[in-house]
Amino acid sequence: MSAPALLRHARLLSLLLATGWLLAASAVRAGSLPGFAGRDGNPTARGKISATRRAAFKQAYAAAQQGGNDWRHLAAGLRHYPLYPYLPAAALEHDIERVDLATVMEYLHRYPDWIPADDLRHSFLLELARRRDWTDFLALYQPGLGDTLACDALQARLAQGGTLDFDTDLASLWNRPNLPDACAPVLNAAHAQGLLTDRRLWSRIDRAAATGQAGTIAGLAGWLSPDDRAAAQQLVLALRDPAAAVAAATNWPDGPHQRQAVTLALTRLARRQSDDAEAAWQQLQPRFTFDEAQRDRILSALALFRATDFKADALARLTALPAAAQTDATREWRARVALARQDWPAVLAAIEALPATRRQDGEWRYFRARALAALGRRDEARQQFAVLAREPTFFGFLAADRLDQPYAICPLQLADGPQHEQALLDRPGLLRAFELYAVDLPVLARREWARALRDADPATLRLAADLANRRGWYDRAVFTLTGGEALRLYDLRFPLAGQVGLVAQAEQAGVDPAWAYGILRAESAWMSDAHSSADARGLMQLVPETAALVARRNGLDWNGDNTLYDPAVNIELGTRYLAQMAARFNGAPWLASAAYNAGPDRVDQWLAARGTLAPDLFIATIPFKETREYVARVMAFSVIYDWRLNGRAVPMVSRMNAVGQPYELPNALTQRKSIVCPASRTASAPATPAAALPQHPESETRKD
Repeated sequence: MSAPALLRHARLLSLLLATGWLLAASAVRAGSLPGFAGRDGNPTARGKISATRRAAFKQAYAAAQQGGNDWRHLAAGLRHYPLYPYLPAAALEHDIERVDLATVMEYLHRYPDWIPADDLRHSFLLELARRRDWTDFLALYQPGLGDTLACDALQARLAQGGTLDFDTDLASLWNRPNLPDACAPVLNAAHAQGLLTDRRLWSRIDRAAATGQAGTIAGLAGWLSPDDRAAAQQLVLALRDPAAAVAAATNWPDGPHQRQAVTLALTRLARRQSDDAEAAWQQLQPRFTFDEAQRDRILSALALFRATDFKADALARLTALPAAAQTDATREWRARVALARQDWPAVLAAIEALPATRRQDGEWRYFRARALAALGRRDEARQQFAVLAREPTFFGFLAADRLDQPYAICPLQLADGPQHEQALLDRPGLLRAFELYAVDLPVLARREWARALRDADPATLRLAADLANRRGWYDRAVFTLTGGEALRLYDLRFPLAGQVGLVAQAEQAGVDPAWAYGILRAESAWMSDAHSSADARGLMQLVPETAALVARRNGLDWNGDNTLYDPAVNIELGTRYLAQMAARFNGAPWLASAAYNAGPDRVDQWLAARGTLAPDLFIATIPFKETREYVARVMAFSVIYDWRLNGRAVPMVSRMNAVGQPYELPNALTQRKSIVCPASRTASAPATPAAALPQHPESETRKD
């Protein structure tokens, strides 16, 4: 260690000894220091936390986020409050550019296992890297903190005269499709050491090409020889502008990297303009000696995207694909194109060509039964519909309608367990999670929740979700109860949360409350602070621009983008936007759901092309996988919420009116179906039905 570094660390040690902090830290970990209650900072005698203390914390936390020490007098009575350590951490995070190592180390030693300690370590390491204070950086650094800090640590070693070993230092980073900017100096040093051979460079370029990382390839190209550099730049062009790449390819040599670039360009162009890609393929295939895998990949992409565009030759192209060129997506689209044509023998043949696991999806069992019925094989069709009708999914409900049977839903109730509840509430991390949620810090609350329950067994997860639900933290059940018997806890997974006013707002807007609940559940899973990459916000995921227009159109107040995180505001505007979508599509909730997800203009385009299809066939032929599954999910959720609200449910067939036919909004006189559990076929669902039955509409989601 250098002399300045030794001096700095000596000063740190002197400071800690002079303040008596080393002794204090030991006392804190032992739980004996006045003002603290143990290593995790939780009170030893747990009691009900008052609204006054929560209000005081929120005020102190807001002050701490401004930095400095003004928060301390506001937190004078909060030393034993479970979230107290979040206060000094917030102040230190704000003042990170002025903080020194001694202050950070003090906090880390006092709260070693806390989430804010992890965050503070990460933030201060980034600050030390910015300062280029590599000695203090290495004193604080721990492996496993992400690629940026891993590269900063290597840069710190280089700054102190160290060298790099490819296998030890770079191999794992080299496998990443792209790396943060902090890695650039390290890669430059590796190149200067002669570690980045052409073989290694091309292995990384190939990996980047496969994952669409044009920037990574462009960054590496300069280290290649001139000929190889040109080939790498052709890959970049193929990724960034496939149309320009296929045009330029007529002048490329028939080399391995050029064939790779042409394959990339054609497959990417096919997704955007299938006709242009087809014409380019006819021109380029005689020019390049593609290997079998490349040829199969191109043929597969051309056939698939001609299918999603519903070209006249799509079914023939998909059927004729060589076995090696077929994928799950091409096999499924063979069935979808056949459904669009209502070519029922072709539908059966396409479903039979699916892998066995895919054939068991509810969608394909349903459409196989539909095809059998259309071909006059009614007994076989009824048998398949009957099996499917025992499942509470979109296709299960459709099958039940085909047979005019009740819907199959088998709810499960949690057994009372006050002792187990108490033991769970004694977990400091879970106590912190609930408290963070209570003081309106949901992001931090979810992090504490995940850490507190990461090794929990299913029974504990169920109980934790129930405790959260009772506190109004509804999204925890949706994200926690994701498998097994827990899927039957409908009261937790499909909360009504009447206090947010959804039923009243939906009725005022003129939409079915059960459908509005279904949209909300599908959009945000009850996360009121949900924020998408498209800037959609809140429970019903409204984009601020759309919300502002809806507010003006309906004469409602609009007080800015962040008001969409207020459930009452979000639901008031969201239900009006639902009404707007429904009005555009003759009231049809299934079409309005598609428009809510993909946009009304796209739905208009699909209707212009295939609007004569029955609703179930139309949904199956929606080109966007996300939208297909979204509509199915919303419609299934609508049935479940109708049952939760009314004890019975409007038939799915009534919710899915044919295109052009008016939709009748359900009312108190609307005929609703009874709900039964298949194990008993009685109107009152027992607590313990056949465990083997799938009990959740999300079971229909798949990956192409």
